[in-house]
Amino acid sequence: MSSSSNRHGGDGGEVRASHILVKHQGSRRKASWKDPEGQVIKNTTRDSAVSQLKAFRDDIVSGKAKFEDIASRFSDCSSAKRAGDLGPFGRGQMQKPFEEATYALKVGEISDIVDTDSGVHIIMRTG
Repeated sequence: MSSSSNRHGGDGGEVRASHILVKHQGSRRKASWKDPEGQVIKNTTRDSAVSQLKAFRDDIVSGKAKFEDIASRFSDCSSAKRAGDLGPFGRGQMQKPFEEATYALKVGEISDIVDTDSGVHIIMRTG
């Protein structure tokens, strides 16, 4: 019962990932659980969002911070309440750049910055 992604195996099956999302002026929805009115998001440039994520990623990779802690506190996605966990998903369920980046990672790896219509992300493949 512990294996939820063995239906197809390999790259065609489901993956599981967590992510940290930082929204910015170009994001399709300019509001989030921590910024319901979008005041901060509307004033955040893409470059600023990328800088924030790079700093988060550096702290995670260097061991100064845990992915889950950063996701819980700083991610603009409602998955923050689950430490960034998106659960299992298959092809065609996420925006294309997000999907491609996730499938390219090995379990435990963290992506570089990934741009989608939602904002900028770093992704950790967890399954």
